[in-house]
Amino acid sequence: MKINGIIAATFSALHADGSLNLELVPALVEKLIADGVKGVFICGTNGEGPNLTVEERMQVAEAYISAVRKRILVFVHVGHTSIAESKKLARHAAVAGADVISSVAGFYFKPSGTENLVDCMAEIATSAPGLPFYYYHIPALTGIQVDMIRFLELAEDRIPNLAGIKYTASTLHEYQACLNYREGKYDVLFGYDELLLPALAIGARGAIGSTYTFAAPLYVAIIKAFEEGAIEKARSLQLLANNMISCLPKYGPIPAQKAILALMGYELGPCRLPLAALAEAQKNEIKRFLESFNFFEKLKNCVYDVQ
Repeated sequence: MKINGIIAATFSALHADGSLNLELVPALVEKLIADGVKGVFICGTNGEGPNLTVEERMQVAEAYISAVRKRILVFVHVGHTSIAESKKLARHAAVAGADVISSVAGFYFKPSGTENLVDCMAEIATSAPGLPFYYYHIPALTGIQVDMIRFLELAEDRIPNLAGIKYTASTLHEYQACLNYREGKYDVLFGYDELLLPALAIGARGAIGSTYTFAAPLYVAIIKAFEEGAIEKARSLQLLANNMISCLPKYGPIPAQKAILALMGYELGPCRLPLAALAEAQKNEIKRFLESFNFFEKLKNCVYDVQ
């Protein structure tokens, strides 16, 4: 399979006490569809998958699959520190009606090398052989930094349902090499929102990102401008995105993005520890910062074609 367009890596929806608030999922799904995304990536980093129980992750998957109703793709992240639990999540995703599964590498007991990583991913992927599988490469969080070309060389014979890689790293030279491996055999989805335009320049067609959850029209406009050859416009739009992104590390990327969603009318609740909740003063700082360059107004003015 090959995906053209953007996939939103969605955030957890929680009550004030930290319990799941799945009633919020349908409204968020409708927003994302209207904004032009091609799918949702759930229970990953931004969805706080590692902070949820296996049972909760299954509930989240069911809620999204029910709300989406096959109108866009549902990627279910099944990565876990336990491969047995990952396999359980993969089987559940298949039965529940997901379109794709994806998994990070083990992030406590880590794979010892590329071959060991492929062994781990094969165990997970073949638990749901009917679903496309994407390896979730995010070395900044897992600590697993292996040669992705070597991974593809080993995995193509070991993982029959391997569709590609969710490539969340800034190493654009390796990303380009993966895109061109065996004349583009695999779908390699780019995962750094702040580098979308450079990724498009070296061949990216699809991307998965967290800020797509609330700023999808901006990124759809970047892609359209690039495809139409309006490079200066694409640069200007990417700069707008990057200015917004620049405030996230100061407050913690996930709590800050949930705060931005709340400013836009989508209150998804707090995060779970060890992710810290933001104080009202911090939320107001984010609001003032974004308003200082008219982010919300400019986002509304993005013109794009969702078809």
